[in-house]
Amino acid sequence: MLDLEVVPERSLGNEQWEFALGMPLAQAISILQKHCRIIKNVQVLYSEQTPLSHDLILNLTQDGIKLLFDACNQRLKVIEVYDMTKVKLKYCGVHFNSQAIAPTIEQIDQSFGATHPGVYNAAEQLFHLNFRGLSFSFQLDSWSEAPKYEIPHGATVKRMFIYTGNSLQDTKAPGMPLACFLGNVYAESVDVLRDGAGPLGLRLRLLTAGCGLGVMADAKVRTLESSIYFGDSCQDVLSALGSPHKVFYKSEDKMKIHSPSPHKQVPSKCNDYFFNYFTLGVDILFDATTHLVKKFVLHTNFPGHYNFNIYHRCDFKIPLVVKTEGAEAQPEDCILTTFSKWDHIQQLLGHPMEKPVVLHRSSSANNTNPFGSTFCFGLQRMIFEVMQNKHIASVTLYGSPRPSAQARTGPHAPPAFTPILPPLSSVHI
Repeated sequence: MLDLEVVPERSLGNEQWEFALGMPLAQAISILQKHCRIIKNVQVLYSEQTPLSHDLILNLTQDGIKLLFDACNQRLKVIEVYDMTKVKLKYCGVHFNSQAIAPTIEQIDQSFGATHPGVYNAAEQLFHLNFRGLSFSFQLDSWSEAPKYEIPHGATVKRMFIYTGNSLQDTKAPGMPLACFLGNVYAESVDVLRDGAGPLGLRLRLLTAGCGLGVMADAKVRTLESSIYFGDSCQDVLSALGSPHKVFYKSEDKMKIHSPSPHKQVPSKCNDYFFNYFTLGVDILFDATTHLVKKFVLHTNFPGHYNFNIYHRCDFKIPLVVKTEGAEAQPEDCILTTFSKWDHIQQLLGHPMEKPVVLHRSSSANNTNPFGSTFCFGLQRMIFEVMQNKHIASVTLYGSPRPSAQARTGPHAPPAFTPILPPLSSVHI
């Protein structure tokens, strides 16, 4: 049985790990994987057809705990303990729920102090007692008539909720806590830069946590902006985004057969390679010969996709070039976001002339893919990978020449510098 500390409006955890409000989904899953011998039988609950309409839930069935993540930003919003008999709980180091201590109304008052009167919900037959960032639900099955304000003596807690703010109904996932940065950089937003023909590059608004002059008390979240373009060198990208989490070398190009003249392409002795930025939700492909950027891949991290939980969700915005007749389209209708569906994109850009390429992923150890195939459509130098529920799994941007010096100037242009790194071909990674 887990023995956990309750911190209202913040977290639930122990000395080894902590589920903190605002924590990214990937970090919570990492904790569960690391402690899989202790925390067992975890379910992932989501809506297959409408994944944005319901919270994404990690259900720890053995321990009676649910972790509810916001469907859009995929950060921890609510921690629910729905079975008090399966876990030990303490507050300020003193237990208020265990095998020897029943979580009665008297025990809650003794442990947490006075608060506002409880609120009775006749439909649920539950009495809700609310503190700031913490709520307890008491079962009233044995009372035919519930009092208006006072919870009857001996009533025991049925469920407990940890959240931010004064109301569980109005709570939202908070910003990511400092403890969750773990030395990583995260993308608050990613804007695709483009001209009339297609994408030119990315402008990223990044979040990082740093400290003052060696004083941890001065630690805070900082925001910075970086821009990267097609044709940038690997040194440019390293200067703008830092080191990638992983470098992946392509062994073969399975999409080459769909190019206009695949038989005329001269095989290369070197392999193109990706910089994988998992916490940004972005992959950057470099040409093996020139070591310049040739593709960007933006990942949406929807549940039900084969690559779910490998990348954090990339919150991107792509301005679309829409051909209209008569009145001009509204600006908001010409922006593609992470949450746009394929039907809406086709209304703006029209239906592709060619049939989609069917993409079926599977590992070498397991040839089955429980989520089925996805479909790739090409429009305006972009490849949209569409899931069966019509949501976008990823967007690949490709094929734009390096912009001129005039196009790269401005408030968001990367600073000019002299590369100090050797070519990547001579760097050992």
